[in-house]
Amino acid sequence: VQLQACGGGLVQAGGSLGLSCAASARISNYHMGWFRQAPGREREFVAAIHRSDGSTYYSDSVKGRFTISRANVKNTVYLQMNSLKPEDTAIYYCATSSNVQYYSGSDSFYNSWGQGTEVTVSS
Repeated sequence: VQLQACGGGLVQAGGSLGLSCAASARISNYHMGWFRQAPGREREFVAAIHRSDGSTYYSDSVKGRFTISRANVKNTVYLQMNSLKPEDTAIYYCATSSNVQYYSGSDSFYNSWGQGTEVTVSS
């Protein structure tokens, strides 16, 4: 599965951005996740969503501010980001997982990755 993330950009602190990730094939068999990597830091888990029942999981740093959702009929997953902070600045990646531990936060349970979209939050 090839993934194409888009929607990144420059936003002021407190603002909002919506990311989307379109897949080249059906995603209904995959759990989906968003990760991010800030300059000089390791890639970190942001959010994940179950392939069918809509269960969602978030890192503590984004819980209450970000919302992950998916539209299987469109083969697309979304990440709505509100109340953005400068520390949210990173390249955001979407990924697919067939592993039952997709919600654990480890990127080792994910296989296909998109190319990333850059988010910059100014203070």
